[in-house]
Amino acid sequence: MLPTADFFGTQVTRLIVGDNPFSGHSYIEEVVTGGEMMDYYTAENIVKALFDAERAGYNTYLPLADPFILRVIRQYRNEGGNMHLIFQPYPPIGLDINIRQMLGCGPLAIYHQGTTTDNLMEAGKVDTLRDNIKMLKDAGIPAGLGTHVPETIMRAEDEDWGVDFYLACLYNARKNNREESSFITGKPKSLVFYPNDRFLMYETAKKVQKPFLVYKIFAGGQVFHGKSEEEIPGVAEAVIKETFENIKPGDFAIVGVYQKYKDMLAENAGFAKKAL
Repeated sequence: MLPTADFFGTQVTRLIVGDNPFSGHSYIEEVVTGGEMMDYYTAENIVKALFDAERAGYNTYLPLADPFILRVIRQYRNEGGNMHLIFQPYPPIGLDINIRQMLGCGPLAIYHQGTTTDNLMEAGKVDTLRDNIKMLKDAGIPAGLGTHVPETIMRAEDEDWGVDFYLACLYNARKNNREESSFITGKPKSLVFYPNDRFLMYETAKKVQKPFLVYKIFAGGQVFHGKSEEEIPGVAEAVIKETFENIKPGDFAIVGVYQKYKDMLAENAGFAKKAL
């Protein structure tokens, strides 16, 4: 088992399995396209990856609550899978309906999807955002807020939006991209992630006592640009070490993996155990 921390009464591994590659959401289209990810990640291969994760010591998965993944989770559970779930809503489905679907899978928590948060903030629709958070809170489990923007987290704290935890992207994609999520548009994004952004989010995590789950620690795979196959494991190890050195002892990191060519789950778990 990977090292754990308390998450509202449950011991959760400090490295959590992410979802983007399972859903064909690629930030490195020039290396592996979203279509290639979807071709590989059939329901059977996602279920296999989740069992690979259990064997590697993970106990928590952060899924997108789209119709396909919801069915995959049922298959995983029917085959004996036991990982905890922290859900991200699927924006094209009404939040009230999606909450009912997520609750049917027995999640530990649900968080407000990050791009949706940022779009509402940029449109000045803070009241809508706060209503959505209340809807999540009314589900009776911990409610989180996802965002790419450190200032949004500090405002949520200052104005007491009732958030229990944060999903915090280490790279502020909103600086050069103000589009809908590509889950909605179907258009792949060619984003540039700025390395110094991560230190701004690390500092935000340290200012806030609530749990942070930090994501895109590998900048959607872009930290490996220009690296040889021999160099990539060293880069991954250094990033994981830096991440855990800069977040609180009760915080968590999320990593998505593409299992087609090597067991990234086991490799990253080994680096996390060493770092922790």
